[in-house]
Amino acid sequence: MGQTATTTNGEKSTSTSTSTSKMTTPRWVDKLKRPLAKNLVINPKSKMEYKLIDADNYERVIDHLRGNFFADEPLNRAAGLCQQGGGNNELEHHSLATLQDQLSLMAVDVRDGSETYGQIAGVILNGVLLPGDTEQALDKLQYSSDINYKKIFELLYRHGLKVDLFARYNVDRIFDVRILSVDSRYRGQGIAKELVRRAEQVARQFGYHLLKADATGIFSQKILRSQGFEPFSEQLYAKYTNDEGQILLPVEAPHIKLQLLIKKLKYDNDKQNPSEIAQ
Repeated sequence: MGQTATTTNGEKSTSTSTSTSKMTTPRWVDKLKRPLAKNLVINPKSKMEYKLIDADNYERVIDHLRGNFFADEPLNRAAGLCQQGGGNNELEHHSLATLQDQLSLMAVDVRDGSETYGQIAGVILNGVLLPGDTEQALDKLQYSSDINYKKIFELLYRHGLKVDLFARYNVDRIFDVRILSVDSRYRGQGIAKELVRRAEQVARQFGYHLLKADATGIFSQKILRSQGFEPFSEQLYAKYTNDEGQILLPVEAPHIKLQLLIKKLKYDNDKQNPSEIAQ
């Protein structure tokens, strides 16, 4: 299970259709023996409903990402991975694999009488990261025929392998925040911050002690820091070069670096504190 760069975007892109796969029980559920929460609603007066993404909404989420994330994510744009009006099968497959961990959330417009009622305003895709996952993902990446996709994920995976977060923080699993995306029509309403806050609630519900995110753009970095994430390590894009000194991913300003951010979660008596998600 690999990780995907985290950012927020508002520009539009499209892609070819991808079929969704059937929901399967995540590999981590048996260990927890706790039911998955169904809805994470802020309050009856809210303009947005926040809820876990189920299999019935996988295709809607992929459509959202095609229009608001894939083409304009800083690394994707620098590599020319997705063009306006096109898509990328490997990115969509990767996103679906994350959705199947059943930890991802979406914000849905529920304003009465709104022309956009029921539309997805934003999503946060979260996955489970276990020891050895990144090494396996890097090995598997070598078989990809998409040179630009490989270029992006080699940066992400190799940067993530510079330190063993599992040993460093004495954890056996990590809550991995992989994609944060908000529709341009809903920007400036605090949706991204609320999605991050809700993601932490989900992590707490299932007893995670460490959250991480690979933030590729300045906006997602600011949002994550505002929610208590701390930079752990970073890679300047201008210094990510090949043997000839050529910059491998010429990312446009204001995005100048990849940041790996973390947030440690604490519980009373070092045990999980059950909490109500949605107050």
